[in-house]
Amino acid sequence: MALSNQIPFDDRICHQANMADLNLTLIRAYLNEIESPLFAEADKTDFNRLCLSMGIASGRPEFMKPKYAGLLLFSLEPEKHIPDARIDVAEFPEAVGGDRITKKTFQGPLHQQLRDALRYIQNTVIKARIVKHPDRAEADRFFNYPYAAIAESLVNAALHRAYDARKPIEVRIEKDKIEILSFPGPDMSITTESLKSYDVFARRSRNRRIPDFLRGLRLTGGGNTGIRKILHALRKNGSPLPEFITDADHTFFITRLLIREGFNDESQSSAPKPQPKAPKQPMLHSEALKEALAEL
Repeated sequence: MALSNQIPFDDRICHQANMADLNLTLIRAYLNEIESPLFAEADKTDFNRLCLSMGIASGRPEFMKPKYAGLLLFSLEPEKHIPDARIDVAEFPEAVGGDRITKKTFQGPLHQQLRDALRYIQNTVIKARIVKHPDRAEADRFFNYPYAAIAESLVNAALHRAYDARKPIEVRIEKDKIEILSFPGPDMSITTESLKSYDVFARRSRNRRIPDFLRGLRLTGGGNTGIRKILHALRKNGSPLPEFITDADHTFFITRLLIREGFNDESQSSAPKPQPKAPKQPMLHSEALKEALAEL
């Protein structure tokens, strides 16, 4: 039992599941996308042996069981064995406590959840703005939130959340900010001071296998580069720096992204307003005569 407690949750065997809970079509699609040599052998190799080769199952040949990482990525219904393994996106068009709330839930394989949630945010939340200037040809183009910062923040939440905690990832979209909430908080080796200074280096990983699979799909780069990518995307867009929030016991973690300053400022026109022409002064009779004589 002590040895089992030292194994990250995603690398543990799910004794309540069966090998039939792993979907061969999802496995083949993954192997094809990452261009794995196993793809050509997927239809010829014994299914249990294939899952062993990928590290998503373990046990004796006569008593093989899937691992939680395999169920998260290659099961049609991960929540069947991992409750609340989903992403909830809630929009507050007015304000928190307002009458209008739009909520959307993303379920299914983990990588598909991430892609669907990010596609939804990209299509419905992210907006671009172009500001032209009268003194130069180049226009300024920026976004209310840079997509790269949101994507990196959401993938980080999926990488570092505890899947044995029955709480989904929550994305809260308000008028002036986006908050991504996951449970529990960061590893205790990460202090609140390091979060405020953005000097974060995780010495221990809460999940062992999930980062490898998402890295193969190019959803993450690994190497503790997540925060640096978020900062780079925000600076490039001219957005405020993010806020990383947790409590003293590290029971939750919030990534707060603020809307770009001036994005909702209607005084900034998307195109330069045409300058009104000065009204033409009526010409006096004597001035008209002088002008006609000068032309002659």
